[in-house]
Amino acid sequence: QVQLVESGGRLVQAGDSLKLSCLASGRTSTNYVMGWFRQAPGKERLFVAAMNSINHNTAYADSVKGRFAISRDFARSTVFLQMNSLKPEDTSVYYCAATTRIQIPTIVEGYESWGQGTQVTVSS
Repeated sequence: QVQLVESGGRLVQAGDSLKLSCLASGRTSTNYVMGWFRQAPGKERLFVAAMNSINHNTAYADSVKGRFAISRDFARSTVFLQMNSLKPEDTSVYYCAATTRIQIPTIVEGYESWGQGTQVTVSS
């Protein structure tokens, strides 16, 4: 069992930067892939970014490439999402996710563990 707790979400202005954190606890040794999804009100949960702990490969949604960066502190079982040049359309609840899969999934069904989410609101 893995527990994930996100933090860092808040209200910011367009163009600002924000860094989200997700701390994993429990059986973290097999969290080969950790990532981030986001969900706007009334919309489906969408993939944002993920990183593989074996080869450090990363994957990003097209909508955030060049603006967001994912990183991991493996010693502290923490994954970060650095978000730059934020836009109003980035407003969502951001969820941390983890899976024992080795290949990076980009769909919700690819992850077994989820955090409770942290709200990011970008005002124009």
